[in-house]
Amino acid sequence: VADGFLVLYARKNRSQANRVGITVSKKLGKAHIRNRTRRRIREVYRLNEEKFQPGWDIVVVARTKAVDAPFEKLVRSYLNLARKAGILIEGTE
Repeated sequence: VADGFLVLYARKNRSQANRVGITVSKKLGKAHIRNRTRRRIREVYRLNEEKFQPGWDIVVVARTKAVDAPFEKLVRSYLNLARKAGILIEGTE
């Protein structure tokens, strides 16, 4: 699933834990910009980890708009995509 800020891929795994991968293309900027974007996306997951069902492999790809996006927009984008993918626990948000 995708929107203007992020693309999210989700696949069941055989464990009771989630594994999260984050990719940021070189097209988005120099290393410090890519690393900052990656840290911000990782923090979105960390702050909302209890809302996710266990047992998923999640890969998040940052799009160009994610570099300059306010943190709240990244949170909203991440959670909306997770809801579309069906990996959020029902009744959370």
